[in-house]
Amino acid sequence: MHKTEYDPEPKVLSVWFVASGKCYQFEDVPPETIAEFRAAFANGRFFNEHIRNHFRYRLVGPAVD
Repeated sequence: MHKTEYDPEPKVLSVWFVASGKCYQFEDVPPETIAEFRAAFANGRFFNEHIRNHFRYRLVGPAVD
């Protein structure tokens, strides 16, 4: 992951990936999950085990800096 942003009002996690340069938005991600994600020792592992394939997502565009 290159970058992540979380918008608490709609509970949307935006994730920009290094390899593809694409940004995906994961919907209805609870704040508790985001807190655990940010506190995790290995963010990539936490993402793969607790976010990817657990929340509805959509491709929204290329990476931005």
